[in-house]
Amino acid sequence: MKISPLLPLRVARGDLGDRLFVVGGQWLLLVLLTGAVLLPLLAIFWRGFSAEAGQGGGLLAARELLASANFHWLLGNSLKVSLCVALIVVPLAYLFAYALQRTRIPAKGLWRGISLLPLLAPSMLPGIALIYLFGNQGVLRGLFADNIYGFWGIVLGEAIYTFPHALMILLSALALADARLFDAASSMGASPWKAFRSITWPGSRQGVFAAFCLVFTLCITDFGVPVVVGGDYQVLALEAYKAVVGQQQFGRGALIGMVLLVPALFSFAVDLWLRRRQREAMSGRAQVFQPQPARRRDAAFLLLVGLLCSVLLLVFGMAVYSSLVRFWPYDLSLALDHYSFADLPGGWLAYRNSLLLAAGTALFGSLLIFTGAYLIEKTRQSALTQALRLLSFVPMAVPGLVLGLGYVFFFNLPSNPLSGLYGSLSLLVVCTIAHFLTTAQLTASTALRQLDGEFEAAALSLKMPLYRHYLRVTLPICLPALLDIVRYLFVSAMTTVSAAIFLYSPDSLLAAVAVLNMDDAGNVGGAAAMSTLILLTSAAVSLLLAWASRGLLRRSQAWRHGGAPAIA
Repeated sequence: MKISPLLPLRVARGDLGDRLFVVGGQWLLLVLLTGAVLLPLLAIFWRGFSAEAGQGGGLLAARELLASANFHWLLGNSLKVSLCVALIVVPLAYLFAYALQRTRIPAKGLWRGISLLPLLAPSMLPGIALIYLFGNQGVLRGLFADNIYGFWGIVLGEAIYTFPHALMILLSALALADARLFDAASSMGASPWKAFRSITWPGSRQGVFAAFCLVFTLCITDFGVPVVVGGDYQVLALEAYKAVVGQQQFGRGALIGMVLLVPALFSFAVDLWLRRRQREAMSGRAQVFQPQPARRRDAAFLLLVGLLCSVLLLVFGMAVYSSLVRFWPYDLSLALDHYSFADLPGGWLAYRNSLLLAAGTALFGSLLIFTGAYLIEKTRQSALTQALRLLSFVPMAVPGLVLGLGYVFFFNLPSNPLSGLYGSLSLLVVCTIAHFLTTAQLTASTALRQLDGEFEAAALSLKMPLYRHYLRVTLPICLPALLDIVRYLFVSAMTTVSAAIFLYSPDSLLAAVAVLNMDDAGNVGGAAAMSTLILLTSAAVSLLLAWASRGLLRRSQAWRHGGAPAIA
């Protein structure tokens, strides 16, 4: 990326507006990231290793926990489930991504849309649907020897929940390929299988490992599926949830949170190391690979894609259907009784709070993250920008459950002047932005790096204030990436549970948390109804943003289509 030297020179000469925008913005971003990311994580270690009364118990308590038979059982269960899910999901997601990117199967947009359905709902929804399918009174209960509760219930629920996360990574890994390599392999008589082993696999194996690490981390830190279908099969994430929410053992929760942080940090470190070793897959002279028709290959992959999408439609269709059944399984007439949420304190308050949370996260989060990425990418690299870059990457390695615990320990301190935020919707917005910061940051940085530094150089030569150039040039050009960030943050805020489960109050109860509470209370129909509401809302807003973006893009990016320039 080419960075113009004129930009820091203009700021250093004392232009007040640019100095406030760049230097002031960078320091403000540092303060926000420190308070929203770094200090809550440090609070976990302070609480876990503190020997004071009522705290974690210090190293002695940590040694007792790590040496206990119960901890070994929980850790073994978590590792077994996470490894099993990753070994199931990653190969299936790879084949699905290969079908979408490297074959000529029809209706690729439809298959991709169906495969991303789990992203639009909380993690408990697959578990709820599995109860209605394979539970004690499920329609397909005969397929399991006993019932769905236990190890295989968790594995199936987590596999459905994590499938689209792995798929998105593998779609990116298989998106680009140099057609010249395949032409050369074909001219040398290499079979399709040999071309795959020598070209496709080396170029995508780093993405496979990244997907494996992501699925493993999501499984080992998720408690939504285990709390619904886990039964007597307990895992570490569920133990941390019970220790804090059910037993008020904050020290034990902090210690387990630190344990859950280890696999995420390890996966992040190894993935970062592999990224540095990975060579560029496309050169400047590369030709985009276009798959050629192959009847048997396409038929086989179409069958696989159809089967996987049928499973997803069965699961989510069952969840929607069960939310409309009056009294399962004795009265199967359809009604909207479960949508009254009569057993939920505040009724529809939780859904309204989730809408406010999602809107606030999408609005403030997208502007803050995109502006922060601009200040990092488009200014002179310094110790401050490197610190900002590092803090922006930290949330990627921190599970939501651990981050939520950190917010409890930090913002619930009486001596903290910000303790008044605890339990408020504002703190939930801050926590949600911090939780999903890294993915949005990477999206913004990728878009900004595609802009030549001469844009800023031209603005400075014309004596245009940098903030005005940012608003009038950079934002319109990068509008597609900004809209993607808005959609991602909105959907993530609607479906998040792990980070928010410890932070809500009766007045700030969220819809996804209400699903968990209703399922705990035995109101599975109400939980299915609220999950369906979240799913439909996320889908509707995603479609609305996609539709609205077309008009905005036509107005702000006419230059892409040969029209008038975006700025005069």
